[in-house]
Amino acid sequence: MVVPTLAAGAPLLDCVYALDRQTLRRFEVIIVDNSGRNLVRQGVAARFGARIIENPTNLGFAAAINAGFRASRAPYLATLNDDAVPQPDWLEQLVSAMESDQQIGMCASQVRLPPGDLLDSAGMLISGDGSSKQRGQFQPAQQYSRREEVLLPSACAALYRRHMLEEIGLFDEDFFLYCEDTDLGLRARWAGWKCLYVPEAVVEHAYSRTAGEASPLKAYYVERNRLFVLLKNFPARLLWKAPGFTLLRYAWHLLGLLSGEGLAAQLRARGYSLPELAFLISRAHCAFLYHLPRLWRKRRAVRAKARISSREFLELIRAHWITPRQVAWR
Repeated sequence: MVVPTLAAGAPLLDCVYALDRQTLRRFEVIIVDNSGRNLVRQGVAARFGARIIENPTNLGFAAAINAGFRASRAPYLATLNDDAVPQPDWLEQLVSAMESDQQIGMCASQVRLPPGDLLDSAGMLISGDGSSKQRGQFQPAQQYSRREEVLLPSACAALYRRHMLEEIGLFDEDFFLYCEDTDLGLRARWAGWKCLYVPEAVVEHAYSRTAGEASPLKAYYVERNRLFVLLKNFPARLLWKAPGFTLLRYAWHLLGLLSGEGLAAQLRARGYSLPELAFLISRAHCAFLYHLPRLWRKRRAVRAKARISSREFLELIRAHWITPRQVAWR
């Protein structure tokens, strides 16, 4: 169990307290402190007996999870945001589901928004330009009560098989923040692993508490990292279509700015101008071009480990598809 934290505040205490009440008792909690100021050791959360890894600076979500994984020898890796509070049988439900089928490499939780009636995530969906979004977000939780295969989990509350991670590689630390779970999940699907949504594994999550639901920081990394996801994982027949999907999404963002709807409108409402938003997009694309040679090498590594064909991967994508409008406007 790895819990990365930056602020190490009151939400972390709620998270660790909930882990202390889990019905499954044989697990280890590793808290990775990205604050650079040893905040976890100074707080109450350290009293629960968790192992603490202290990074000298904020190395990002992926690096924090990877550090926790390398410090453990457990057969499964559970990831949990520090602002997520699991129900007592959360981990037991996930492990039981994972052990039901050796082809399952990932399990997705039913992640709810406070106070618990609406969903944050029931797995993840993907769009034609590499953008990903939580399945079922803001919909009633009871509508997603069936255990079923989904594309991939949100790493805010997920379980991964160690053997799978050793085979395909860990979270890509170049992502730093956002979309690293989409990349890892797609790499796992290329390698033939399944993902199971486990609605009995319930977590309450304070959505985007760290970076904000709509912030320039989030907008930059989401835009840059969806390009990373696209080049690393999408087959050629989808890559050439991606610019069209991107333009459609931008058009919906622009329409949202004019009508006051969607994520771009939220940023505008917080005082960010259209030129500032355009600059964020340009900056993200420049960063993508800078990383292009490394991303291309990573793309080849993904294909080298593939156990399914491009056609089978396309069928997976289409089965868990989301439109550009749904990305831009939820």
